Amino acid sequence: MSISYGRFRLAMLGAALGFLATALAIRAVAPLGSWAEQSSGTALYASMTWAGVRFLAPRRGPYAAGGIALAWCWGAELFQLTGIPAALSADSLAARLLLGVAFDPVDLIWYPLGIVPLVLLHRLRVAVPGRP
Repeated sequence: MSISYGRFRLAMLGAALGFLATALAIRAVAPLGSWAEQSSGTALYASMTWAGVRFLAPRRGPYAAGGIALAWCWGAELFQLTGIPAALSADSLAARLLLGVAFDPVDLIWYPLGIVPLVLLHRLRVAVPGRP
């Protein structure tokens, strides 16, 4: 039994929204700026990015989807070194959510921690015949 790509994309949209809801819930209870709030938000941002890649490109393999998500996260983090995201974020919530504000080298470690488990789950799912 195979799942349609349309239904799969809908599931990935739901996953992204679930990661966002989890991040917001943690932010609501964890002290602002705390280790828990910061690290979970970074890892869940990466998880949301992975789900976004799967939504936009459901036929991508697990390693390609993970690599694209990680490249986006690391690229956005390194782009923060330029100061451009901070300037854009001052006037735009969307820019703040997509690009962040300030470079944090620890985030470079948290991004893979939000993506690798999903790549492994994706890999196990792909191993089942008829699954996207």
